Amino acid sequence: MIELEGVPELIDPVMVAAFEGWNDAGDAASAAVAHLNREWKGEVFAALDAEDYYDFQVNRPTVFIDGGTRRITWPTTRLSVVRAEGDKPRDLVLVHGIEPSMRWRSFCNELLGFAHELGVELVVLLGALLGDTPHTRPVPISGTTSDPDLARRMDLEESKYEGPTGIVGVLQEACTHAGVPAVSLWAAVPHYVSQPPNPKATLALLNRLEDLLDLRIPLGELPEDARAWQVGVDQLAAEDSEVAEYVQTLEEARDTAELPEASGEAIAREFERYLRRRDRSGASGGSTAADGAEGGSYRREGPGGRARPSGPGTGAVDGTDAEGGAEDTGGTDDKGGKDGTDSSEE
Repeated sequence: MIELEGVPELIDPVMVAAFEGWNDAGDAASAAVAHLNREWKGEVFAALDAEDYYDFQVNRPTVFIDGGTRRITWPTTRLSVVRAEGDKPRDLVLVHGIEPSMRWRSFCNELLGFAHELGVELVVLLGALLGDTPHTRPVPISGTTSDPDLARRMDLEESKYEGPTGIVGVLQEACTHAGVPAVSLWAAVPHYVSQPPNPKATLALLNRLEDLLDLRIPLGELPEDARAWQVGVDQLAAEDSEVAEYVQTLEEARDTAELPEASGEAIAREFERYLRRRDRSGASGGSTAADGAEGGSYRREGPGGRARPSGPGTGAVDGTDAEGGAEDTGGTDDKGGKDGTDSSEE
């Protein structure tokens, strides 16, 4: 661990983490943490030593010119702290990094060591996966935990996933063994439009985080970006009759699956969420029900098990294959970016 500044004194701290790569379809999760850092002017106080965890041929450093001096930025994971003001101020320890190439257990132990030192009360892990969900519907958000008591208390699913996992799944398991309460929030990104960014999925994750932590997150231009993204995808889909037909098939399947959920209790629960968001946003222009996420389950498949859609020939609005292109190795590309593959892990 490279400490850049002294460890701050925190109020009721919660750690919120997201990692670029296999767990970050459409950049949705990493963009959510970046948004929190930007809106609340996060101050980086520590970074992991890149030499310990990253293969620089996979995640390459970048060169930039600073005042005529050539400098290099190394791929790593950084920790910053922001304060959510309000009736009950609370600090968030933001972890923003890239899925490590090696020594995952040591990586998790370092992060948990900082969580312990800072008195973190809860770890929230953000992720995004590719799913058979239409872009025209609210983004499904799945909240899971391995702790049955925490699942009941926070209205979450108890994780039952089995299969390949990424650093989000490994870190959640490490938290469980260390006795640190941990929750994962996953956004389902339409597999036929997986190119980042996906502001609609980012917005959905932030809305769910608001509900989970009972705080107000300044959304800035994100709701407008989400609406513009959907309009853009609508236009692209309309230009290809096969894609439009496939989206309609997904819409029908989604609506049919949700019919049993349209009970009075479910409607009341969603209306309560809407009221909470409206109260938190106030006059500052927060999110509305139209911008929010939708909870519930969706299909989760292993990285090699996502079926090609039976509708359009390519199954992609952005010109990429619905299968996700090359074989998924769980890593990132050699620019240190996201591979856009299906994470499929809770």
